[in-house]
Amino acid sequence: MFKNYRSVVALLLFFAGMLNYLDRAALSVMAPLVKKDLQIDDAQMGILFSCFFIGYCLFCFLGGWGADRFGPRRVFGWAAAVWSLFCGATALAGNFAHLLIVRVLFGIGEGPMGTTTNKSIANWFPRKEVGRAVGFTNAGQPLGAAVAAPVVGLVGLHFGWRISFVVIAVLGFIWLLFWLWLFRDKPEQHNRVTDAERQLIVTQRPASRPGKNPAASSISLWRYVFSLPVLGVASAFFCFNYIQYFFLSWLPSYLTDFQHLDIKSMSLIGILPWLGATVGFIGGGIISDAIYHRTGNFLLSRKLVIFCGLAIAAVCVMLTAWSSSVTVAVSLITLASIFAYMTPQACWSLLQDIVPSERIGTAGGFVHLLANLAGILSPGITGFLIQYGGGYASAFLLASLLALVGIALLGLFVRQQSVNALRALA
Repeated sequence: MFKNYRSVVALLLFFAGMLNYLDRAALSVMAPLVKKDLQIDDAQMGILFSCFFIGYCLFCFLGGWGADRFGPRRVFGWAAAVWSLFCGATALAGNFAHLLIVRVLFGIGEGPMGTTTNKSIANWFPRKEVGRAVGFTNAGQPLGAAVAAPVVGLVGLHFGWRISFVVIAVLGFIWLLFWLWLFRDKPEQHNRVTDAERQLIVTQRPASRPGKNPAASSISLWRYVFSLPVLGVASAFFCFNYIQYFFLSWLPSYLTDFQHLDIKSMSLIGILPWLGATVGFIGGGIISDAIYHRTGNFLLSRKLVIFCGLAIAAVCVMLTAWSSSVTVAVSLITLASIFAYMTPQACWSLLQDIVPSERIGTAGGFVHLLANLAGILSPGITGFLIQYGGGYASAFLLASLLALVGIALLGLFVRQQSVNALRALA
């Protein structure tokens, strides 16, 4: 028996996110070698980055629905097996077309991760810990991107880019064994959870509000997913994701092509923005929970973190467009990452408070689908801007503008009155 078994769950989800983003960032780190080996230009590389999200977006929604229907343990298990398999299969790609197919299938495997993680947190953590839980578990994602730079970069330099994908795939299958061994869908189903911890979680889950309507499950799902508060959260998430996938896909190429770093230097310097993002994930969760503790206003605590995070990130990204110094550029990108990455955990925890627990997987999947359309748009648009448009400067300016759009839409759609009306359905 563990005194606090939910910390084990948090660690499992943390390492899942870390491996997921290590997988996802590997192609961007290896992009200079892959482009040379397979004769791929910047526009084609942008398409490869974007096509990952074709399968990913669809399975964000299907994965969330599956987590509600079959439980996060089973859905996450299948997802991890698929993404690890096709990450390893990347090593077999012989041309652009092969790599395109593998990336779509790889995206299908990774699609359920975000919504299934959120469903797991909703099942395993009391309301007062949601911000910290989401922040900590999701902090593994940018940390995985940070590890990708030196690990994938150095393995690729010494053993070839194909071997790096095989190594990551093996790590994914190892995590899967621990997940199936240690995780259950709810604490009520786990014999290692103490009675005290089980009672705490069951009575204080995010959607376990007093006076909950027992007929809530009969309310149409679409009443929730097309409501203004949920669409407002999705809008802010989309604008954050545009910045995230811009950095995740193109930062290594920006450092090598525009700032003229070699792959070894890029692999080391490229860690900094992702370490900053890790700080932002964890810090944003702590700050939002602290504001909630002081004010008792859950909505305010999450919106304030999102507003400040996106606003400061927008300014930093904009300034990067005019920076020719690698030191200044990396410093600004790192600062942008710290504040931008305060946003997603606030979005996830805000969604948990708006939507009842029996709908959180599917509604979260729909939000994640909309938000990750940025994954289709951002890498591809950036690739064409670099190849045919204004270069990296125009790409940075567009990302900055979208961060400001996210602030405006969140403020317009997510209001206390509309949130209260939606809660009344539950």
